[in-house]
This record gives sequence, C-alpha cells and structure tokens, in this order.
Amino acid sequence: MGDEDYEDYKKRYGAGGILRSIGWMLTGGIAVGSLLVGVGVWRMGDQVFSTVQSLFDPTQSAPKVDVRSVVIKQVQGVSELTTAVFTMQAVVPTSQNTTFNGFVIGTTKLLYIAYGEVKAGIDLSSLTPDRVQIASDTIRIQLPPPKLLDHKIDVSRSNVYDYNRGTLGLGPDVAPELQALAQQEALKKIVEAACTDRVLDKANDRAKLAVTQLLTTAGYQNVTVETQSPPSAACTVAQPNQ
Repeated sequence: MGDEDYEDYKKRYGAGGILRSIGWMLTGGIAVGSLLVGVGVWRMGDQVFSTVQSLFDPTQSAPKVDVRSVVIKQVQGVSELTTAVFTMQAVVPTSQNTTFNGFVIGTTKLLYIAYGEVKAGIDLSSLTPDRVQIASDTIRIQLPPPKLLDHKIDVSRSNVYDYNRGTLGLGPDVAPELQALAQQEALKKIVEAACTDRVLDKANDRAKLAVTQLLTTAGYQNVTVETQSPPSAACTVAQPNQ
C-alpha cells in the first residue's frame, strides 16, 4: 500500500472518519425522530382539540315526536267529515186571510214545492289528544258525536207551484211572506224526516269506516275507532239555512 493509499484509508476508516460517519447517522436519526414526534404531537393535538370542543358542544338528545299530535293533525285535516246526506222533496201549502170587522173577506193561498238537503257527519276539529291512545302499531281513537253539519233548501230547484188570492182577488198580496213561511216549514219537515231515517247513526257508521281507512293508510296495523251516540237535541233546527 502506497503512501497516498494509506492516507486515504486513514481518512475513511480512521477515528476521525468513523466519528464523522456516526455524526451523520445521529443527525439523520434525530431528524427522523423529530418527524415522528411531530406527527405524534399533531395527532395528540387533534384529539385534545376534539376533547375541548366537546366540552363546549354538549351532546343533544334525539328529537322526540308526539305521535298523538301528529295523528290529531292528520284527522283534523279532514275538518268536518260529511258522511251522510239526506235529500227530500216537500210540498207545503200556506195561506193568509184578509179580515174586516172579524170577518174573512179574502184568502191568499200559496203552494210551495221544496227540495231540501240535510248533511250529517263528524266535526273532527273538536278531537282532543285524550281521545287518542297509541301503543306500538296499535291505535285507539274515540270520535266526537255526530251532528247535523248543514241543512238547507235548494232554492234553485224549489218553486212556488200555485199562488191564488181568491176569486175576487181580495186576499192579501203577501207572496214573499208566504214563501218564506213555506220554506221554514219545509226545512223543518225535511230535518225531521232525515232524523227519522237515522241520518246521524248512518253518519256515525260511515265516519268510523272512513277514519279507520285513513289511519290504516297512515301505517297502523291495528285500528280501533269508537263512536259516540248523538246528543238528544242533535236533530233540531231553529231557523232555515239557505
């Protein structure tokens, strides 16, 4: 080995060369270690941030839905549920006299043919949550009592069939008054006939069927609909509704 080769060997493998090599290795190790520590601190910092954020962002419970209120709104959306309609023609005679000193000197007669209609059903807007019971897929609901929702004379189809003031025309000229009286009497007869025909009971039965179908469509497997008997004064009419 020549002198030059020997000097090169000393530089590479002598004490100084080995120390320099170890220095480079340590420097590289420190750099890698610093990188790993930095990554660990970053991950730990992310966890700490999440923990601190959770302290100022309390967990919220899942929202709850009042199923009874939902059912009430679904049913009340139908509002007045007309489930029975009764129609009838009534012939009503009316008359009024002209008197003089207590004696009848003339009579006016009016014959009125009226077509009337009576609607009965359930006012679902009066349904309250205490009338609804729900358990799983089973629902029990009690409907309000049936009532007359509408009653009227169809003036477009009704008419005065005969108006007569007598042979000499001495009867009073009171056609509007007699017609109004005839309409009142006709409406009363039609409502009475509808009640005799059990229009409120029919309204109850059909309302039960309609609400059962509505709730079954909404997804309930077991539906029980209860009805109430109509009040005693449900089949009365004080004044005509034209």
